[in-house]
Amino acid sequence: FYAGGKASPGTDITFFDFPAAPERRGTNAISRTGLRVAGRDSLAFWRDRLSEAGVAVGDIRDLDGRASLDFEDPEGQRLRLVDDGGKGDSSPWDGSSVPETHQIRGLGPIVMSVPELGRTEPILTEIMNMRKVRTYEADGASVHAFEMGEGGPAAELHVAVEPDLPRAGQGAGGVHHVAFRAADVEELHEWTERVKGFHVPSSGEVERYYFRSLYFREPNGILFEIATDGPGFAVDEPMESLGESLSLPPFLEPKRAQIEANLKPLG
Repeated sequence: FYAGGKASPGTDITFFDFPAAPERRGTNAISRTGLRVAGRDSLAFWRDRLSEAGVAVGDIRDLDGRASLDFEDPEGQRLRLVDDGGKGDSSPWDGSSVPETHQIRGLGPIVMSVPELGRTEPILTEIMNMRKVRTYEADGASVHAFEMGEGGPAAELHVAVEPDLPRAGQGAGGVHHVAFRAADVEELHEWTERVKGFHVPSSGEVERYYFRSLYFREPNGILFEIATDGPGFAVDEPMESLGESLSLPPFLEPKRAQIEANLKPLG
């Protein structure tokens, strides 16, 4: 897990470390992950920083009324930095080499690709209570923006309609799922019953130690998660030392030696 300075919900992104062939790009998949920064100057900072590091990075452009910067990591994961205009929560990390004014503030709009909107939209609007707020053109596709809660760049899901693409195949550089927030276990119970009431198959509630989750798929097979805000990543170690050592939930502690022996160094 990687997150902001307080490891707060809405800032965390998860990576799975296991051998896999590269993702086969296409539709029926999450196609780009948005990350928020504040201001065009921050986008310029990141463009230069990424370029100097040898990362494939595009040009700053205006997209959906916001300045943005697309780039890809070495495995081909597609990411987008978006100027959020200072809107949305953030928690800077004082241990970063990036100046606070340019640090990533949290997750931004997530883009998913589908062959047609008709099957997906009812899941978003009727089950998940999202609001369709606008449509724009990007890279040859019509993109439909849905928002939740108070809206804004920190609370949007963008659905790109791309009927001519082949079906995507999961792999390295791809995105496994997108997670949405529930305040607590009681709210998660409500979501569980709501999803069941619409006759959508789900995982049922799953204990993740740092949070509880519910998983289900929209009609094109894209995996959604609804996860509680708590208890949070600081439930078993001090906030100031998060990430310095391997933290395991209690049920995995007996396998610590085996797990540590198979870890690859980061970096």
